[in-house]
Amino acid sequence: MQEAFIHFVWKHQYFDKANLVATDGTMLNVITPGFYNTDAGPDFKESKVIIDELEWRGSIEIHHRSSDWMAHKHDHDKAYDNVILHVVWRHDKEVVRHDGTQIPTLELSARVTPKLINGYKTLVNSLNAVPCAHQLPRVDEFTVNSMLEKMTVERLEDKARAVIHLHGKVGQDWEAAAFHLLCRNFGFKTNVDQFARLAELIPTKLIVKYSDNLVLLEALLFGQAGFLEHNSKDEYQSLLLKEYQFLRHKYDLHDPMSVFQWKFMRLRPSNFPTLRIAQLAAVLHHRQGLFSRIKEVPDTGDLSTLLAVQVSDYWKMHYRFGSEAKKEVPALGKSSIQNIGINTVAPLMVAYGKYVDQQLFTDRAINILEALNPEGNKITKLWGSLGVKANSAFKTQGMIQLYNNYCARKRCLNCGIGTKILYA
Repeated sequence: MQEAFIHFVWKHQYFDKANLVATDGTMLNVITPGFYNTDAGPDFKESKVIIDELEWRGSIEIHHRSSDWMAHKHDHDKAYDNVILHVVWRHDKEVVRHDGTQIPTLELSARVTPKLINGYKTLVNSLNAVPCAHQLPRVDEFTVNSMLEKMTVERLEDKARAVIHLHGKVGQDWEAAAFHLLCRNFGFKTNVDQFARLAELIPTKLIVKYSDNLVLLEALLFGQAGFLEHNSKDEYQSLLLKEYQFLRHKYDLHDPMSVFQWKFMRLRPSNFPTLRIAQLAAVLHHRQGLFSRIKEVPDTGDLSTLLAVQVSDYWKMHYRFGSEAKKEVPALGKSSIQNIGINTVAPLMVAYGKYVDQQLFTDRAINILEALNPEGNKITKLWGSLGVKANSAFKTQGMIQLYNNYCARKRCLNCGIGTKILYA
């Protein structure tokens, strides 16, 4: 039996506690199972157990077999000297602490119902993408929605931690963090790494300094991206090259990227990195002081005032340099604006809210997700096929988190839906 299942049984006390005794016949009474320990050391902390009418407070260690205590060398580790009870599935050997004193052992295998064991095995051995796919229709809507809400909050917190790390990496400058995150977002999966590298090659202070001049912004971005060619027949490209050469010399910029690093294959023209760079430049130009603007997104979650911007005249008729489009190039689309709201604006708000300890910004981030349409991808469609519907990005973000971090990893015992199924 996997230790994860034994952890689950102990945490929720899903075992027969009538005439509870240790393997040596000592009477036991569990008062508090304790709190699961995510750090090094015993599995559960702050547990409270009565052993032969004497109350003990300390830690609980869990193993499949008692002999795993020695296999893991806990008998030589002082960190395990405060273990008051050893909980195992099978008892095959008495165990002692570092100082030689024996630890009471509780064997669970005969105290857990076959129904619970078989239900667990059914989930972990399931070949379905969502292990509980067959049982899910029996779970009440409240349980499903509560789990998805919890997952959305967890996903926001995961993203916020990454933003806070980025914030420290760029000198604890929120404007720089916003620029780096937005730049990466404009990669839209295919060119994410390339856009992240581009952000690293341009000091944010230059983005701020030239944010009132769209031509110079484009010169910086396209120049460091490697798209400005010498001897180009395209007048606008030649203009940007001239401005870029001046800026590169003046600020001693790092060597630019190679044009060959960028991916165009199998992309629609609206996703070409050249157009995306032009759109990025437009946002940085029209929304000067980007991070301050993000903080001011209204409680309604309306992103149109932030991201509905016009590119320069050249990019209204071009997807890439030197090749004029047959008709006017569409503006930044609703789906792209939604993507930026989900992956840039909301995480920035949550991160900043945690940094300044103000719940207001987390609430605004949630409002943004609730105002955005549900996402359409393989994961959300999978949930839809199982009868779980979404009416906003708030719910689809929970679907993505639940699938990636729990379903795909068979972490059913850490899921409220899985727990409901197992102990229904």
